[in-house]
Amino acid sequence: MPLDQKHLPAQPSADSGPDRTSGRDTVDRDAVDRDAVDEAPDEAPDGATALADGGDPLSAAPAPAWDIRQAGPWTHRDLAANGARFHIAELGEGPLVLLVHGWPEYWWAWRHQLTALAEAGYRAVALDLRGIGGSDRTPRGYDPGNLALDITGVIRSLGENRAHLVGHASGGTLSWVAAVMRPSVIQSLTVVSAAHPRDLRRALLTDRRQMAAFEHVLGFQRPWIPERRLVADDGELVGRYLDAWTGRNQLDRAAVAAYRQAIQIPSTAHCSIEPYRWLLRSMARPDGIQFARRMKKPITAPTLHVQGAADPVLLSHTALGGGEYVAAPYRWRLMPGIGHFPHEEAPEEFTAELLDWIGRHKD
Repeated sequence: MPLDQKHLPAQPSADSGPDRTSGRDTVDRDAVDRDAVDEAPDEAPDGATALADGGDPLSAAPAPAWDIRQAGPWTHRDLAANGARFHIAELGEGPLVLLVHGWPEYWWAWRHQLTALAEAGYRAVALDLRGIGGSDRTPRGYDPGNLALDITGVIRSLGENRAHLVGHASGGTLSWVAAVMRPSVIQSLTVVSAAHPRDLRRALLTDRRQMAAFEHVLGFQRPWIPERRLVADDGELVGRYLDAWTGRNQLDRAAVAAYRQAIQIPSTAHCSIEPYRWLLRSMARPDGIQFARRMKKPITAPTLHVQGAADPVLLSHTALGGGEYVAAPYRWRLMPGIGHFPHEEAPEEFTAELLDWIGRHKD
């Protein structure tokens, strides 16, 4: 049964185990190690009640439950695509703009853009990727080909033939892939903090600086340990990553707290890092080599490529050059002083750039 994300406690109980969901795999290139699932911290929560100073613990009111489906002007719903169930938040009417988050975020990363796009006359939809947020956690299907088919499948399930696709970080990588695999579905492409997959592969094989910047990805290759570390101490490590990866404008504390909560949903830590395990482990395997060859195909969608100049995770010189693979209008936008999360660090500036780009390519 799919994991019910509604009304989750603020922290998992000490005896909660991993919750795997069912799902049919369209592409089964990289079987998941079923034993490498995340576990809740060994310690019990710090108490389920909020106590006033000097209050009676027996009479204290329970702390409010945290919910992945945060309230707002948007609506939440689930839909089926590519053999799994996906959670989306949507707002507005008009041409479809599909927003795909990166790691360690979920749909909430696009809260600023959801409202701005809707006000500008678009149907804005923020997606939770497979294994994250309110979407299904399937035992397999975390290779880039299958995850890209999730994205294009969601577009079809929304009743649309085409969409403006916007992806950040790992979601940006999948957006590159989707534009190659299903070019007729992508009306325009906006990639944020993500190198073209062939450029990233080359950098991880030859560039010591980019390898060092991906130190966390190297650490994800171990079994068990990464999952335990990510959920320990209420997701404290995720908070440290978020703070370290931003530029001059830190993320607001409420957003950091939300991402720390989201990583603690059972099985999320495991599922969310499986694509990074595939990335490195497949490099010398036939499926990884075949994928790299397939990504030589030119992208026919007009492409906006946004990069933070102060991004310590995906270095600017690694991202630079994506236009080599685009046989359509291409714009490179480097944002000074901005780190790994341009859409959250400078939401007004980023959104203005996005609206200008998709406005130029509505027809």
